[in-house]
Amino acid sequence: MTLLCILLAIGFLILILGAEWLVKGSVSIAKRYKISELAIGLTIVAFGTSFPELLVNIVSSIKNYNDVTIGNIVGSNIFNLLFILGLSGVLFPLRVQSKTVWKEIPLSLLAAFLLFFMANGWKTNSSELLLGRMDGVFLLVFFIFFLYYILRSMRDNHDRPDAHVKVYKPVWSIVFIISGLAALILGSKLVVDKSVAIATFLGVSEKLIGLTIVSIGTSLPELVTSVVAAFRKRSDIAVGNVIGSNIFNIFFILGISSVIRPIKYNKQFNIDLGVLVISTLLFFVAMFSGRKYKLDRWEAGLLVSCYIVYIFYLGIHS
Repeated sequence: MTLLCILLAIGFLILILGAEWLVKGSVSIAKRYKISELAIGLTIVAFGTSFPELLVNIVSSIKNYNDVTIGNIVGSNIFNLLFILGLSGVLFPLRVQSKTVWKEIPLSLLAAFLLFFMANGWKTNSSELLLGRMDGVFLLVFFIFFLYYILRSMRDNHDRPDAHVKVYKPVWSIVFIISGLAALILGSKLVVDKSVAIATFLGVSEKLIGLTIVSIGTSLPELVTSVVAAFRKRSDIAVGNVIGSNIFNIFFILGISSVIRPIKYNKQFNIDLGVLVISTLLFFVAMFSGRKYKLDRWEAGLLVSCYIVYIFYLGIHS
């Protein structure tokens, strides 16, 4: 048990180090090539930190673990919105660009609605609910449009000048990014494995472990990266990482997963999808309460509180 706790602590240290490198390299690339930090957050950082979800879902699709495939993505997206943005905002209030409020957040909401309607048989009267290969292709088409939108806005740099940002040579920036992503993946695997081992040792149910530790574990890169970005006052990377990851998770990861193998949909996930939709709407509304386009501490605290209530709900109904 002592060894498990030590290895768990080492995993968290690797995560923090990886996040530090990823943010450092990403900000350097953004400043050198005059790319907005938001675009970097929505692409390089978001896609990189979503890599654990991608690996878990590819394996789950191949092995036909339908509930894991859906639950990992929906659970991770809820965790991203409520806990990661909430914790980041409690530590350091987050400034959100108006473009994010009116474009990226609604796009992540659209992704959740699309998943709900597709999974609940929007195009068929069949009694079996299925996320089929054509659904997967449809999601991937949306992902291509998202990439096109990001590429068009990539040079639209409204970041504030910052003399304190160190700009590295391109090769070193890339080394920081790749090393950071590798450390995040290694650290998250170590934390998930040891957390599951500790939970099993303490007698926690396997179902509850899957609903919490697995989905939270695959989101640890997003968590640590957003917190480090918020600490360094890089709000665009902190917010872009979460919103970009949520869009990437549904459009790309679930798209790829259902193309590999059609996913049988358990209707019980409708409640969790409802939580995801409400969480996205709550974040959108928070942009207009208090200080406009800013996630203040009390709003961020409300998001974290909602996640705690959701976890209690899972515990009671698991």
